[in-house]
Amino acid sequence: MSTDQPGTTVLMAGGSGLIGSALADDLASRGSRVRRLVRRAPRGEDEVSWSPQDGVLPDAAFEGVDTVVVLSGAGVGDKRWNAARKRELLRSRTSTTSLVARRMAELGGPQRLLTASAVGYYGSRGDTELVETDAPGEGFLADLCQAWEAAAQPARDAGIAVATARTGLVLTPGGGALGKLLPLLKLGLAGPLGGGKQWWPWISLTDEIRALVHLIGSDVTGPVNLTAPEPLRNAELTRVLAKALNRPATVPVP
Repeated sequence: MSTDQPGTTVLMAGGSGLIGSALADDLASRGSRVRRLVRRAPRGEDEVSWSPQDGVLPDAAFEGVDTVVVLSGAGVGDKRWNAARKRELLRSRTSTTSLVARRMAELGGPQRLLTASAVGYYGSRGDTELVETDAPGEGFLADLCQAWEAAAQPARDAGIAVATARTGLVLTPGGGALGKLLPLLKLGLAGPLGGGKQWWPWISLTDEIRALVHLIGSDVTGPVNLTAPEPLRNAELTRVLAKALNRPATVPVP
């Protein structure tokens, strides 16, 4: 299935977020139809109401759909990680992914599912180079990503082709980590986070969308790391961004 072929229909959960909205626009520009799952009353023919917390996802959402994309999940960097926030980060990912996977298994299709995950799956591994076949790491993010990816198991068990996008830090001026960092950089108040030696596997929003479009239209299955070829340490990335803005980046951030 090619996403450049007119008539291709993609069902998307999480279509209003930073990545989801950009992906929906790109798919539409290629002649594909995007049907969004929304948690309110539909505002048009290309929206279907659902309720992950109540386990409600109507059969009609899947009619004529070629591929399902699930990008739902509360923002990891939006709030402090207290116990309640950690539960929300987990619930917002697993409840949506598992409901979609179960319903696809029950209905016998569509035959392709693309789910989101993150490079946090590998945990903190120092200077070790990591590939998709490496084991998961330790810590909250690693546990979160393992549960997130496991939520799609009903679809895999039903023989549906499942691809999992393990994404790095998505950089775009319009939001995400860079959106929060840019105002500080412009004021000359940004610097390395902590020691600054931690690796930041990053990817531009443009390349992220291109990679997701490729996965939607391909027969690739399993986990796929979506990051730029050259990861940077936090201090290096901050320094490069500050130089581009002609600002200093020397004061460490606790």
